[in-house]
Amino acid sequence: MIDFEFTPEQKEAVEAAHKIAEELFRPISRYYDEHEHESPQELIDKLWEKRREGSLFGGLDITAALRAEEVCWGDAGLYLCVPSPGLGGAAIFATGTKEQLQRFLGNYNEGGPKWGAMAMTETGCGSDTSAISTTAVRDGDEWVLNGEKIFVTCGKRAMENPEGVVVVWATVDKSAGRAGMKSFVVQAGTPGARVEKMEKKLGIKANDTVTIVFDNCRIPYENILGSPEVRKIDKTETAGFKKAMATFDATRPIVAAMALGVGRAALDFVKETLEKEGIKIHYGLPRQKLTALERDVMDMEANYKAAKLLTLRSLWMMSQLLPNNLEASMAKAKAGLAVTKITQKAVELMGPLGYSRKYLLEKWMRDAKINDIFEGTGQINMLVVARRVLDYSRDQLK
Repeated sequence: MIDFEFTPEQKEAVEAAHKIAEELFRPISRYYDEHEHESPQELIDKLWEKRREGSLFGGLDITAALRAEEVCWGDAGLYLCVPSPGLGGAAIFATGTKEQLQRFLGNYNEGGPKWGAMAMTETGCGSDTSAISTTAVRDGDEWVLNGEKIFVTCGKRAMENPEGVVVVWATVDKSAGRAGMKSFVVQAGTPGARVEKMEKKLGIKANDTVTIVFDNCRIPYENILGSPEVRKIDKTETAGFKKAMATFDATRPIVAAMALGVGRAALDFVKETLEKEGIKIHYGLPRQKLTALERDVMDMEANYKAAKLLTLRSLWMMSQLLPNNLEASMAKAKAGLAVTKITQKAVELMGPLGYSRKYLLEKWMRDAKINDIFEGTGQINMLVVARRVLDYSRDQLK
């Protein structure tokens, strides 16, 4: 029998995270939505102390996902302000050596708040990572990076923090395509690396998203993640690429959990508003006997629950050291689609109430869409799912 009961430790983690979301995030949610690029320093300091006390945030397991959902129920943008190794840290965990783990992340909980980021997207390269044009050229005991990366989540905080790190995807051999693509760790303060601009966004405005320029940026030779050798495994896969993409198998379920938090916030708002108006949802009746409103709410709940089950499954598989590439992409694709539908339907059902800035519902609709875009768009994840289910290669199904 499948057991969906959470452990006492997980229940405690959820309760603690929900308390933070309710007491620390919700009260300032609107303020930082309207004051984009203003750093919530007081909140950051409080969260850093909580992390140091008991590692309240962080990790890539089921408990971490449950926390992420609860905190994003409070505010997804502020969740991204939580001091964390981020996607850059996940890449180091997935592909780094023991020495690199110790060097870049070993003293993470010491000192002041720290962030990590990953720089992948370029103006001419989004989902097609083989089109990356940022270069890494070896020069003796160093690598020299040149290029520009856009839409780097937490890039400003990672670049400005004395112990921050940014994992940069670059090519060591453009003619080799994906086989020439490698990951490099650029530490904050490295000459030749600078934040060029901060994006103004539709949602998650509390979080910084930046462009980073690498202009003859020199880093130690040892800062490459994985082997510098350009080697193909077969016609469609490369050793370096497969290792780099393993990062997303670990982090996509966490992004799915973030989406679940935003979706549940909208769903809770709708149900609480209906209850205040004396409108009941009659569960158990045949669909044809339900009102249109009841069907809509039930569809929202079904989408939320389906996405959550997929998310928990992908995380459980990872915890058992089982390959979860298919399941991670399914969870990410479903959660991104579900939260978009749930929040849009919630605004529609609430009418002027949902559209008003008096409430956070319209904000959740704006925050929701990013979950269908970053860390692999919904379309890309659906492609991954199709390839795995049909056993097609990248060349056979694009």
